Amino acid sequence: MRLNTVRVVVMLALVILTAPLRAETQPAGKVPRIGFLRAGPLTQDFLQGFQQGLRDHGYIEGQNIIIEYRFTDGSTGALANLVAELLQGKVDVVVVSGTAAALAAKNATPTVPIVMAGVIDPVDSGLVGSLARPGGNITGMSLMSVDLMGKRVGLLKELVPQLSRFALLGHPAHPTYAAQKEAAEAGARALEVQLASIDVRDPKDFETAFNAARKEQALIQMDGIFFTTHRALLTELAIGHGLPAIYGFQDWVEAGGLMSYGPNFAEVYRRAAAFVDKILKGTKPADLPVEQPMKFELIINLKTAKALGLTIPPTLLFQADKVIQ
Repeated sequence: MRLNTVRVVVMLALVILTAPLRAETQPAGKVPRIGFLRAGPLTQDFLQGFQQGLRDHGYIEGQNIIIEYRFTDGSTGALANLVAELLQGKVDVVVVSGTAAALAAKNATPTVPIVMAGVIDPVDSGLVGSLARPGGNITGMSLMSVDLMGKRVGLLKELVPQLSRFALLGHPAHPTYAAQKEAAEAGARALEVQLASIDVRDPKDFETAFNAARKEQALIQMDGIFFTTHRALLTELAIGHGLPAIYGFQDWVEAGGLMSYGPNFAEVYRRAAAFVDKILKGTKPADLPVEQPMKFELIINLKTAKALGLTIPPTLLFQADKVIQ
């Protein structure tokens, strides 16, 4: 009898100790449903990073969590309908990849939690009030792309020491266009180089834009889904017009671009999964400060450098996190 009494006491203690933990998670038997929205293709670095992040917190897709993916070919017109589909499916959280997807989700719901991944500048875009106090139903990861513009100007100068002028290719419709342009201009002033701003509003104008940029010594590509959708063509045009170019993310260099400097996407999306876990356990998005990337990577494509007749300075190669032969 004494042994049985001890067992009962131990079992009761375990129940009491684990009760608060159970209260923080989803109701018993309910499998969390996540919506994943992006204006553009789903690439492996996005998916692998996000899925690994979920596994880090004990979630296995198809077993104890369901993910509904919605994405486009790069256009933004269908985003409103796609996010409406996710909300009709009663998702617990919407993960948004990119600024356009984040804005579409924000416009669709003031209550369902939204986790950002791959958003250039959530404050300037009007998605959150501040990084420390996002407010509302949105939180997640910022890419800090605007803040990196000055660094990219410096890397171009290091690549081409005689650099005195360069072109900045931008898309005026992007929510962070003005902020990216201002940051690039500040970087140019600091290094005493001239910036020629070239705007493109339609893909049919790419050739004209690059003809205009040809008289410059180098090119910086603004970030945004409008350009990302056409990255293979844009990197080809840069090489064809003899322009050393720097981009924001590694996939541009893998598509043939010369150089990129920006956050590690796989790590950004892995961290986004941590926000999902906290929200599913009961934390409100408004109480979760927006995080910024901690890891940034310089990627260089030596094959493209050779095609441009460039020799990459040893100091730049030494800084590179990855070199594509």
